[in-house]
Amino acid sequence: MSTDPLLQPYQLKHLTLRNRIMTTSHEPAYPEDGMPKARYAAYHAERAKAGVALTMTAGSAAVSRDSPPVFNNILAYKDEVVPWIKNLTDACHDHGCAVMIQLTHLGRRTGWAKGDWLPSVSSSRHREPAHRAFPKLAEDWDIARIITDFADAAERMQAGGMDGIELQVYGHLLDQFWSPLTNDLDGPYGGQSLDSRMQLLRDVLTACRKRVGDDFIIGLRYTADEAAAGGITPEEGITISKRLADTGMVDFLNVIKGRIHTDPAMTDVIPVQGMKSAPHLDFAGAVKQATGLPTFHAARIPDVATARHAIQAGLLDMVGMTRAHMADPHILRKIMEGREDDIRPCVGATYCLDRIYQAGEALCIHNAATGRELTMPHDIAPAPVARKVVIIGAGPAGLEAARVAAARGHAVTVFEAQPDPGGQIRLTAQNPRRREMIGIIDWRMAQCAARDVTFHFNSWAEAEDVTALAPDVVIVATGGLPNTQLFEQKHDNPLVVSAWDIISGDVKPGQDVLIYDESGDHPGLMAAEVAANAGASVEVMTPDRTFAPDIMGMNLVPYMRALQDKDVTFTVTRRLLDVTRDGNRLRAVIGTDYSDFTKQKTYDQIVVNYGTMPLDDLYFALKPLSRNLGAVDQDALIAGRIQAVATNPDGAFQLFRIGDAVSARNIHAAIYDALRLVKDV
Repeated sequence: MSTDPLLQPYQLKHLTLRNRIMTTSHEPAYPEDGMPKARYAAYHAERAKAGVALTMTAGSAAVSRDSPPVFNNILAYKDEVVPWIKNLTDACHDHGCAVMIQLTHLGRRTGWAKGDWLPSVSSSRHREPAHRAFPKLAEDWDIARIITDFADAAERMQAGGMDGIELQVYGHLLDQFWSPLTNDLDGPYGGQSLDSRMQLLRDVLTACRKRVGDDFIIGLRYTADEAAAGGITPEEGITISKRLADTGMVDFLNVIKGRIHTDPAMTDVIPVQGMKSAPHLDFAGAVKQATGLPTFHAARIPDVATARHAIQAGLLDMVGMTRAHMADPHILRKIMEGREDDIRPCVGATYCLDRIYQAGEALCIHNAATGRELTMPHDIAPAPVARKVVIIGAGPAGLEAARVAAARGHAVTVFEAQPDPGGQIRLTAQNPRRREMIGIIDWRMAQCAARDVTFHFNSWAEAEDVTALAPDVVIVATGGLPNTQLFEQKHDNPLVVSAWDIISGDVKPGQDVLIYDESGDHPGLMAAEVAANAGASVEVMTPDRTFAPDIMGMNLVPYMRALQDKDVTFTVTRRLLDVTRDGNRLRAVIGTDYSDFTKQKTYDQIVVNYGTMPLDDLYFALKPLSRNLGAVDQDALIAGRIQAVATNPDGAFQLFRIGDAVSARNIHAAIYDALRLVKDV
């Protein structure tokens, strides 16, 4: 039997958990019509199959109709959810994994213009900054109804075969009642004492216990320290924790520290890259020591070593590695097989969470199979016939193509013009806050090294270099070059520099800098940070109604913390039309999409973030030599069938291009391009 602390079983009431690693409640936004259907079940089953002990489904399944999800959550208030819960639960149980679900009423953390258009309800009339609805003050009949709704939902989950439930008590209604910051009620549920603030939770627990019995597992994920002036203090949090233990109705505590009512607050609860790992672990350990209850916790525990410490030191009973399992669902299997070095690292980019709000589904920045388990493999199957594959470019797209092709058993050669792999990611990682991004590259290089991929660095490949190798398949992943063409000018402007010029250090920041950001992604703010740190006065300008629209709330927080104490201003709804020289300065002609208004302003440096233009000369040189003339059968690509286009019978090889060599997109798109193409090569 293994002596690894992480691999020891844990007895939770009557339930034996096979090891000490869990995925905590999170909502990847995969439900269909509010139900956890096939995609949802496959996502959790993948982690169950690989050995995780407990999967906590649903970040906040809604128990009431006046708690409409702010994104695509499970609707626990519908009876029709039961068979779908049963399918999900059975799929995980078949692999020996326990399954629970988080239930909640969102209170003020939602909007009235969603779902059934019912007013939001809370213990406060003040709106939550993040979701902006002004709630009604809960009445006695609201409270009675919601208590019943919790009990009804718990009964549905029990009927669906779940091993237990978790009540959400941070940021949502139950927490709004027990926080002194958000309870403006009088009477038995009012804010006048801790007893009255906790009364709603006690009543919910009592109602649930009456409905599901004493054996069914019920726990809480709750904030034991709001880390805010006037909020729950660590001392009061310990008192709350002890009172929860004393009820005899709570089987485990899942500890949170902080609030989630704003983007900065939520980012401190769920830290992103550049922030401290496991910042609340010791506090969770203090709660466990004070209460003696089974204690769970997750907050940026991205690596096995930290997880092992948490268990070995007795700080936790179960350790949550949720984002880590989005990067690699097979962590447990690799631990058991002695393959920890093979684990795909979570780099803390938090693309997973930000994308939920941006596009309605969680995706991992560098595991394109996560959330696509029905169509994309986490384990690469060997090809029936080994082929010779040549890849040009060792950025994320090229390296993923090389990794997958090598795993298929092909002979792979990679050309890269630079001395090192990584492309734009290597430049991104120069920012100390974002240095973890290099893990996307390092992991793939290690995977390629283990499979004898041949690399030629400092090699600008020409067509004859490629054809000399007599390849069966050629994949062009040459990326792109920064675009400095303003739409209105149709040509490169020699007076401007690109955001990447600033980030790389090839161009030093000026003293009075305009950063014109039409892409709205990371390079614009990265360049602003470099310039501001160099002492420049910086204006970030965008034609959009908000700056950096592709950087969602959690990733925006570190940028704003780095910029707001410096001489940086943000200008929206202004478009850069032209740049001319004005003595030793640059004159910008600035307009707007909303009228014919224009103005002129001078700077000593103008930086443009306007995406990239494909570096595609090699692709077009190879195109007439290829069997498919570069064409992709998109139906086959989507369906996972082999690419069989053969429009040129004289062609010697198949030719494809991926990533930014096609068009400017992002890291995930580049990796997804490679995976879904090469998995069938």
